[in-house]
Amino acid sequence: MKKEKVSFTESIIILIALLAILGISVIKFGLSPEVPVLFTVLLLTFWARFRGFTWKDVQDGIKEGIGVAIIPIFIFILIGALIGLWIKAGIIPSIMVLGFHLISGSFFVPSVFIACAIVGVAIGSGFTTISTVGIALFGIGASMNANLALVAGAIISGAVFGDKMSPLSDSTNLSSAVAESELFAHIKNMMWSTIPSFIVSLILFWILGNSGHMDPTKIERTSHVLQTNFSISWWAVVPIVFMLLCAWRKVPAIPTLFINIAATVIMIFIQNPHESVQSLNNLIMNGFVAKTSDASVNALLTRGGISSMMATVALIISTLSIGGMLMKFNVVQSAMEPLVKHLRKPGRLITVTILSGICINLLVGEQYLSVILPGRAFKPAFDKIKLSPLALSRVLEDGGSVINYLIPWGVAGSFAATTLGVPVLQFLPFAFFSLLSPVFSIISGFTGIGLKWAKDKK
Repeated sequence: MKKEKVSFTESIIILIALLAILGISVIKFGLSPEVPVLFTVLLLTFWARFRGFTWKDVQDGIKEGIGVAIIPIFIFILIGALIGLWIKAGIIPSIMVLGFHLISGSFFVPSVFIACAIVGVAIGSGFTTISTVGIALFGIGASMNANLALVAGAIISGAVFGDKMSPLSDSTNLSSAVAESELFAHIKNMMWSTIPSFIVSLILFWILGNSGHMDPTKIERTSHVLQTNFSISWWAVVPIVFMLLCAWRKVPAIPTLFINIAATVIMIFIQNPHESVQSLNNLIMNGFVAKTSDASVNALLTRGGISSMMATVALIISTLSIGGMLMKFNVVQSAMEPLVKHLRKPGRLITVTILSGICINLLVGEQYLSVILPGRAFKPAFDKIKLSPLALSRVLEDGGSVINYLIPWGVAGSFAATTLGVPVLQFLPFAFFSLLSPVFSIISGFTGIGLKWAKDKK
């Protein structure tokens, strides 16, 4: 069949069909997303061949889609290695023991949210925040018999806030660059939607966090088990300090993680000079296996390793293959183009831009593309009605990068679920910051509160 341009109607049908397959499979039937995603790749491939696209077009689309995630995938591999090493060296157990002494039981869940927000702003990475401090706080929550989905929601909400508001964040810099706005002005302008989202989230975490039962006996027992089986000391702060110094010096994520891995390996050899290279290799590859007298501690701290990230990597590659093919065949572009021409009021324009970011997250599963594609598509519309680039960059964050954590087959969502051991659909209702950010951004668009206009607007 002769290849022709994909029409608006056809593109909408394709997108709705793909979303229906993924949504029904994961949400209604509770399937793991990997198989439904592969099935949609198969269907999209058959459709492409029927429409006249060549096998080379299909392969190029897959390669282009996966290409955007090569660096994140490599980061995931390093984080998997780092988690196992941090547990072995006693870093995560030390943070847990410290947390038992500092964090109030009645204010635990809000404390988790605030702590992850502070760490996230300092290091500029939601992934690193979740996989380091987040795991330790999650362990404290498990020891307190807290609602683990609620604790995971607080960890993710804080990490997303920190990632969003940090000048060191990749997604923040990307949103600013795509919209052609100044970075620190962009961060300042985001406060109009970010601060209300933060305050409401904090209130909700305080209300819901007080409903759980905190068992001090279990906390004391867990603390004793940790101090008996792990090296608990002030040395645990050394890799954390290295991480903060690297963030302050604006060292990229990959060398930062390598520095942390090297520092942690040195700590392990100092603690146990007889540690064999073979056991260290097994630790990096397969993660740490806890063998304490407490089954709950064993379940909590048996994690990490490169192999633990392979399911996430497989899901990311499959999902991004869909995204690459949809863009290669101009399906996404064809669906968005007609919308841009008819949006002349700020409230409607901002709402559609945010919904586009959410839809791209659902279809492509990659937070960078959920910023880039709507940014490129809707920037002329923002310029036409004289909205400032700051208005666009804020909308791209509120509808793009923060939403990816709520998508079961998304890069960030699958990573968070794998790292914390809580499925996305369980923590999604409690990821208040990610849920509220687009809401307050839309409210700003319709009310005009905090909405930035171009300087030359009459």
